[in-house]
Amino acid sequence: MGEKLLRIGTTYIPVTNVDISSEWYINKLGAELSYKDQDKAILNFANQSIFLVKSNENQSSNFIDIYGNERFSLTFEVNGLNALEEIHNDFRQSEIRVGEIENRGHSGRNFVFYDLDGNKFDVWSELSPIFKEKYLISK
Repeated sequence: MGEKLLRIGTTYIPVTNVDISSEWYINKLGAELSYKDQDKAILNFANQSIFLVKSNENQSSNFIDIYGNERFSLTFEVNGLNALEEIHNDFRQSEIRVGEIENRGHSGRNFVFYDLDGNKFDVWSELSPIFKEKYLISK
């Protein structure tokens, strides 16, 4: 196999109302709308395309691990602890459902947040070294 997978280009997230959810992602997370119809919205943010796909109620991208804990399928990265604390505070002020900042026993800190449909996401205070190098981010 000569070719390698280079990046994740698109993530699909189930939502019950494409219009309301796309506005939430735009207003709360700063996403940019690329396309929308009655069944889906294509948003661009965090260096990725996110498809919000109209789904039945009680669908989410979450899953339950072997210990019975609800888990997220996506982790967003920010550049350092100060950035993590700032975005955590911004999310709270924007009335986004967020968890506390956690020490999970590895480098950096994390917190979780949820969208309107209960999709759970993680935020981590550590940018990947490859991303830092590619975009010339120091610190």
